[in-house]
Amino acid sequence: MYNSIIYDVDGTLIDTEQAVLGSLQQMLINDYGITVEKQELSFVLGIPGAIALPKLGILNIEEANDRWNEYMKDFYSTMSVFDGISQLLKTLRQRNVAQGIVTSKTGEELRDDFMPFGLMEYLTYKVCAEDTEQHKPHPEPLLKYMEISGTDPKKSIYIGDTIYDCECARDAGVDFALALWGCKNHEAIPAKYKLSRPENLLELLT
Repeated sequence: MYNSIIYDVDGTLIDTEQAVLGSLQQMLINDYGITVEKQELSFVLGIPGAIALPKLGILNIEEANDRWNEYMKDFYSTMSVFDGISQLLKTLRQRNVAQGIVTSKTGEELRDDFMPFGLMEYLTYKVCAEDTEQHKPHPEPLLKYMEISGTDPKKSIYIGDTIYDCECARDAGVDFALALWGCKNHEAIPAKYKLSRPENLLELLT
């Protein structure tokens, strides 16, 4: 029985794929003269910009990340909460199940991209990119979450949409459930559970 539910943010709680990839594509074109198809940028989903940008040959990481966040604002209208997420978070709070997030977003990105949706009231604990030295797929973000929340890894489950999330959970000793509503390649991700809809999570807690 799980008494602690931990979520990734992008691709799990909110749909930001079009915004993340579209804004990055625009930044690369406008600021660096680099044209890359969106599907070739999908590797950035689930990891911090500080890790993703060097893979694109960009070295001025802080400046480029700031610019990327600026371009994101042009895509805010494409972002939304996945169907069923709000009700799931509300139901679990009513059942007194602890909930929180482990995300590759920085605190600033979380504030700008996620908090306007009003879901933070359900999420007691959070670990953002700057809270750890290592990032997903390294287990440190989840281990940090266990430290600050005081929860037992064996009674916790991490919900995410990428292989990075899966490997982070595995190496932290936490069970992993794959959010199929945000995942694009579920066949390649060896999750303990694969959830078709957010409410399927409730079946694991009964």
